[in-house]
Amino acid sequence: MKPSTPNITRRHFFQDCAIGTGKIALASLLAESASSAASRAPSITLPHSPPKAKAVIHLFMAGAPSQLELFDNKPTLTKFEGKPIPPSIIGGQRYAFIRPDAAVLGPRFKFARHGQSGQELSEMLPHLATVADDIAIIKSCRTTQFNHAPAQIFMNTGFSQPGRPSMGSWVTYGLGSESRDLPSFVVMSTGSGISGGAACWSSGFLPSTYSGTRFRNTGDPILNVSTPEGIEAGTQRDTIELINAMNHRRLKLDGDSETATRIANYEMAYRLQSSAPELMDLNSEDKATLEMYGCDPKVPSFARACLLARRMVERGVRFINIYNEGWDAHSDVAGNVTKNCGITDQASAALIKDLKQRGMLDDTLVVWGGEFGRTPMVEASLSLGRSMGRDHHPQAFSMWMAGGGIKGGVTIGATDEMGFNIVEDEVKVADLQATILHCLGIDHEHLTFRSAGLDFKLTGVEPCQVVKKILA
Repeated sequence: MKPSTPNITRRHFFQDCAIGTGKIALASLLAESASSAASRAPSITLPHSPPKAKAVIHLFMAGAPSQLELFDNKPTLTKFEGKPIPPSIIGGQRYAFIRPDAAVLGPRFKFARHGQSGQELSEMLPHLATVADDIAIIKSCRTTQFNHAPAQIFMNTGFSQPGRPSMGSWVTYGLGSESRDLPSFVVMSTGSGISGGAACWSSGFLPSTYSGTRFRNTGDPILNVSTPEGIEAGTQRDTIELINAMNHRRLKLDGDSETATRIANYEMAYRLQSSAPELMDLNSEDKATLEMYGCDPKVPSFARACLLARRMVERGVRFINIYNEGWDAHSDVAGNVTKNCGITDQASAALIKDLKQRGMLDDTLVVWGGEFGRTPMVEASLSLGRSMGRDHHPQAFSMWMAGGGIKGGVTIGATDEMGFNIVEDEVKVADLQATILHCLGIDHEHLTFRSAGLDFKLTGVEPCQVVKKILA
């Protein structure tokens, strides 16, 4: 999928391309006009293979959950708690907030096996335990990034610095949109914000039509979409048509993709004035559904975001990021995990159940995880007021996936008895990204974009592979 010129690619004016408003919303808008730039799009070549998933919901646990309290049970840590971790295990690894000879900290919670598959989960995940047979757990994820911002950007874009397209942008660039009235790539945040910021959902060097649209938790879901006070609908429509006519004239003259973006933004903003409020109104959801999620329709929460994500998929949204920040457990890891599981566990499991009972799980891919893991050693600092915490650990962490194309009830990967290093089935960040694209029918090697004379791809230049052991 390589463009014919450095400036105009086959996806720029794709008839069903993702379009944006606000922070750049996404949807298919130019198809209605025979004179639009979309009519000049080359033939569609994606997906590369029959897709299992048509949409992705990425539940991003920003701050990095402790895999040792949730998924990767290590009784040996309890045995050696309080003793320095053996130098043979830690090697030359250095940490920001703990000494290399820091004492071992055992798991803070009990583990048990669940479902017919016998998935081993912490007691902090009682709701996820009820869908154990629907999820695939990966205990052997690894990243090259140690700090939050670059690690979050890396997980989302395949590069540790701002400026590269995010997964949602690559997906909508490759597959386009299924919705006329909503963005194709939506972002929600239910915490205090994430270190990586907007770089995590930016379109980078892709046309800005492919950037994620940030939905707010209160007030208008998207800024500057509501009709200004005193402006009648007819006047607004006439204004947009005049501006678009001028923009179409400019587009015909210079073929600038950003002009096409501007046209699409005006049209999408007009449609969002009715579609966004309808999407956000949860009054049509029955009491049982709201209770399953633990959702108060009037109160912003992770549960509300998960329910909205299901509604978005029903309405054709292609890629949804939900960021829940707050997992950075430098102190009191037990309290941190208890608090955050209380926020996320019920709704995460409810999302799986809800999608499944509606016949949507088979073609909706759900991904859960953070940017890295936590150390087997304790973090404690009188000067910083920290105790019984865990530092950042890029060498090994856990994630789970469910739905479109994923085999439920399987666990892959293993770490050593201390939970420090991976000893089986290492899964790199690029492997995760390649697997997500594969479930959508996209070959990560062939989803490319030419920028600055180079053909870029989400998964970068280092060798990577689809994680076949978790595929259905």
